[in-house]
Amino acid sequence: MTAVVAGGREQVLLPASGRRRVTATLCVTQLVGWGVLFYAFPVLLGSITADTGWSAVTVTACFTIGQLLAALAGIPIGRVVDRHGPRWVMTAGSVLAVVAIVLVASAPSLGWFLAAWTLAGAAKAASLYPPAFAAITRWHDADDRVRALTVLTVAGGLASTVFAPLTAVLEGALGWRATYLVLAAVLAAVTIPGHVRGLRGPWPTSTPHPSAEHSPAGIVRSRAFLALAAALALTGLSAYVVVVHLVPLLGERGIGVGTAGVVLGLGGLGQVAGRIGYSALARRLSAPTRAALILALLAVTTALLGVLHQLWALVVVALLAGVGRGLLTLVHATAVTDRWGTQHYGRLSGILSAPLAVSIALAPWAGALLATYVGSYATAFLVLAVVTLVAAGLVLASQPKRPEM
Repeated sequence: MTAVVAGGREQVLLPASGRRRVTATLCVTQLVGWGVLFYAFPVLLGSITADTGWSAVTVTACFTIGQLLAALAGIPIGRVVDRHGPRWVMTAGSVLAVVAIVLVASAPSLGWFLAAWTLAGAAKAASLYPPAFAAITRWHDADDRVRALTVLTVAGGLASTVFAPLTAVLEGALGWRATYLVLAAVLAAVTIPGHVRGLRGPWPTSTPHPSAEHSPAGIVRSRAFLALAAALALTGLSAYVVVVHLVPLLGERGIGVGTAGVVLGLGGLGQVAGRIGYSALARRLSAPTRAALILALLAVTTALLGVLHQLWALVVVALLAGVGRGLLTLVHATAVTDRWGTQHYGRLSGILSAPLAVSIALAPWAGALLATYVGSYATAFLVLAVVTLVAAGLVLASQPKRPEM
């Protein structure tokens, strides 16, 4: 262990080998956790509806309710992580996730299915990005925190690349119920021992950022925090409407589903590229400025998707939109630390994540409603570009005031 003095208090930090262990552990567990708890569902949706007779809307609503619960549960879970560290919280979340997926696989009725995804929502809050971000943030110093978060989100971003085709292969051979049981076994074998063994170490104390208000309640009520939360929620809504409804938009241009699917997939490559490039922005620009530039990029790409018709141009813009979404994940991961330090990170991050998670969960419905109201997906994307520009303006107001000396 190493000790440093910050804010007049001694902090015990993990040695470099311990920090590498934490980062490597979370990369693996996040890849598997996101793959099983999130990305397997859209692959299995058609098989679930065909087997059970439940409508796709109803089945998706069960999954969405779980997502909304994850947003709400993240607030108290963040407080626990602040006080006690992520090891046992994330281990418990992994156990709960395995139970939830087994219940999903064995659901004999719609009520059982809904209850299982509700349980999965609580498991997501305790085992996916928010507590993982807290672990990286508190256990890494300022010099390597952004690099570690970048590595973590790149690994998480590969979850769809790994688990979407794996889930499809398993479903073709076993059916959706047995597929979920196999995935639950993978989840148990990787994440439970991973969190128990990989997240060892004393949970260090933390110090506030020089510009921070003194209490979490004061921070949450501040203009800077409210502006940041609103900006992230609006951008999350816009960005994920684009993801969900890009294929229908391209269909309006006469582009086939197969080609549109490839264009959508290229956005995933853009996300990885964006996350890799985030460190360079973090070194050169203040937190509000780089966030505003990233949100402006998302606004511009959303508008271009709404007006362009040439396939090659749409491919380029889809890649750039993916870059923006990848950068947005790291804006979210570093937003609290950049403005208020590591003190109360779990609690503040949980509160900040709640409106963002709600907006992402509602994005499919909101996008369809907006397109119906304005008459086309192209016009809807132009409206969303304006929404994202508003968010870019809000995020410029998210810098806390320094206390008077």
